[in-house]
Amino acid sequence: MAKTSMVNRDLKRAKTVKKYAAKRAELKRKVVDPKLSYDERMAAQTGLQKLPRDASPSRMRNRCALTGRPRGVYSKFGLGRNKLREATMRGDVPGLRKASW
Repeated sequence: MAKTSMVNRDLKRAKTVKKYAAKRAELKRKVVDPKLSYDERMAAQTGLQKLPRDASPSRMRNRCALTGRPRGVYSKFGLGRNKLREATMRGDVPGLRKASW
């Protein structure tokens, strides 16, 4: 199990990303818009910099839904490699089974 504080921190980041997603997208659109004046684009850039650091989606971390493990997570299933293997052996994941050749 991962530290509870780390899991909670990541949940808080996800909430912050969702809260500022529309505002970030609008500011990013303004920054790259060639029709706007230089001053307007710089104002948009400054606004983007003033948003909270955790509003950036790149600061989020994929974690296992069961254990909170940060590494070895299969994003398709939302599980870490260990828990995915256990679930596969139990037959809980449809269409997935242990390789045999």
